[in-house]
Amino acid sequence: MNRLAAAALFAIALGSIGAPGLMQSTGGARPPASTNAPGATKQEFERWMKELTNWGRWGKDDQLGTANLFTAEKRKQALGLARLGTNVSLGHDVVDAKGSDGAAPFSLNMLFRDDRRLVRDRIDIDYHGGFFTHFDALCHVVYEGKIYNGLDFNSIVTDDGCSKMGITGLKDGVITRGVLIDLPRLKGVPYLAPGTRIYRQDIEAWEKQAGVKVGSGDVLLVRNGRWVRRAQLSSEGNVGFDASFLPFLKDRDVAILGSDTAHEVTDNIPGLNVTVVHKFSVVARGMNLLDNVDLDAVAETAARLKRWEFMVVISPLRVPKGTGSPINPIAVF
Repeated sequence: MNRLAAAALFAIALGSIGAPGLMQSTGGARPPASTNAPGATKQEFERWMKELTNWGRWGKDDQLGTANLFTAEKRKQALGLARLGTNVSLGHDVVDAKGSDGAAPFSLNMLFRDDRRLVRDRIDIDYHGGFFTHFDALCHVVYEGKIYNGLDFNSIVTDDGCSKMGITGLKDGVITRGVLIDLPRLKGVPYLAPGTRIYRQDIEAWEKQAGVKVGSGDVLLVRNGRWVRRAQLSSEGNVGFDASFLPFLKDRDVAILGSDTAHEVTDNIPGLNVTVVHKFSVVARGMNLLDNVDLDAVAETAARLKRWEFMVVISPLRVPKGTGSPINPIAVF
């Protein structure tokens, strides 16, 4: 066979299977990231909720979900990354968020005693939402009446709290490997514009550039520059993961997903007005989410050290039956 004929046969074969990189192992065709178009359909999402689930993976009575991936070996791997003893907070300051997250869900009330010689304060915070750094428990999200592992939402979550899947399932804390994906640095911008969708190929492009790869039991931390934009412009908008990204969490067996927003982008899937990232991650995968982390300082440290992996320590408040916890995660290099 001459070269011209071989090239023609290759072109025909390529046209029949699709161009390399356009198909996910568990999903459908992906649009180029530059289009910022929805990359998944309602039918695909509904199928992923059934086919890519972790329900039953660790037994019908499991209440930990992907936290089961935090094995002794995984913790030892993470400890090996803390070579310099350099630690960086991944939490954002708790301040009055009025104007960015609805009403003012935070207040600090000073309580002076003994003629002001003893100082105390009381903190009230409604931490779920799009501003405060927090950790979602597995009872926090419901889909079609079910929470993780197929439990009935109404039976588990009542006015008394969560009888199962509460945040105290992680009372011993989390120590594992964290991988930082710095998308503004990848794209050469200070922050991603409001409404930007994050695609799987964005994550993979950063992995290739940074020489790091997300693996089983990792905390995947994706920076979009939200806090930089807020500081510069005193405004922000939704930046989040396109639904076509979701099978990546299954393919890499990610244990925790975190970003500097609450992960969701407006109108993620046409005709499906739900928080698809939360539904898939928490309900189907049994994955605790880190919402609204501050990744600016750790990005600067990682860039200076030229190392985008580190140990992550997460220690939620021990709130029995709680749906989550305010949190200040720590990265250690």
